[in-house]
Order: sequence, then C-alpha cells, then structure tokens
Amino acid sequence: MRANHTRYAVPSWGVGELWTSDAAVLAHEFRFTGGIDTPVARADGGARVGGPSRARPLEGAESPPTGTVPTIPERVGHGLVSTSQHTVPAGQLDPGELAARFVAYLGGADVRFDDVALDLGGCTPFQLAVAHSLRTIPRGQVVSYAELAALAGYPGAQRAVGTCCARNRFAFLLPCHRVVAAGGLGGYGSTGVAIKRRLLALEGAVP
Repeated sequence: MRANHTRYAVPSWGVGELWTSDAAVLAHEFRFTGGIDTPVARADGGARVGGPSRARPLEGAESPPTGTVPTIPERVGHGLVSTSQHTVPAGQLDPGELAARFVAYLGGADVRFDDVALDLGGCTPFQLAVAHSLRTIPRGQVVSYAELAALAGYPGAQRAVGTCCARNRFAFLLPCHRVVAAGGLGGYGSTGVAIKRRLLALEGAVP
C-alpha cells in the first residue's frame, strides 16, 4: 500500500499536510502562519512518513480507569448518541478533494468530514470509542472532557480523554477543538487557547 502526500495552503490561516492511502487518511496536520506559527495537530512523530507502515495510530491512554460502564445511549442536551458501533465506510479517497474541503472549511463553509475514512489501526477499544465520539460533536457545539468521556462510554475518564485529544493526529477530522475544559476553553495540542478560540469562532461556537 502506497502513501500519498498532499500539501496545501490556506490564505490567512497556514499550511496543511495530508497523508493518505487509497482508502483512508493516515494523518493530517495543519501549521498556522500569519503571526501564529505553531502546529494545530502534529502526527506525534508519524506524520512525515514515507509509507503507511510508518504511520502511527492515534495515541492516548491505553485503557480507561476501572469502574466505568461500557456505553451510554445519549448525552442529554446535545443530541449526541453513543458511537461504540459506529463505522465510517471506506472507499476510494481523493486527497485533492479532501484538501479542497479543508480550504473551504477554513474559509467559513459548513463542511463535514464524518464521511472520511480514517486509519485507526492499532487503537485500543478505548481510543476507538473516543475517536468515534469526537466525530459526533456537531459544528457550533462544544462538550467538556468529562462529557466526551461519558459519550464514549467511559464516564470518569476525562484525563485519559484529554491525553487522546492532545495526541490527535487527524486535525479537523477528529475535532478536538470542540472539547473544552470545565472552567474555560482549555488548550489545543501545543497551540494554546488563541487558535482554539479562532476555530470555534469560525464555527459560531464562541463570540
């Protein structure tokens, strides 16, 4: 299986880099420029790859704390449903079309990415539950780390969920910017609060 590398630029935002196979995204990172030259999401050592065999899986806590329940049917107030059985259909992935979607998204268009297949091979059941649940958070809404943990079926695992979000290698595709701290916006990888606020403002989630 051959990995494809696509690089694209978005005026006033920065530069994105996308690694794909024929059927799924292996990694996507975005580096902000224009005064904020920090990465939104890095592949944690595995984004700049020469082939799919070097792409690393979504990282985070290997397992949740003990005493958790396997799933919850719904998170009241946001209309989000548990996605423990959720799958994304795979097909022939067009990296150019996907890059164009990222450009449109950062231009303010209401673009969805939940149909894009991601390579989550090697993830634990906990990591998969967090990844799938992230994809259910609608544009313009936010959840807390504790709420995301409950949505994934692991209430009380918010610290482990935070670790997964911090090591997300699928910028925008797994929308970690929509997960906020209980007392405020919180950080976003290594970028801090300014980038997170800018993305949420783009989506209409914060003034």
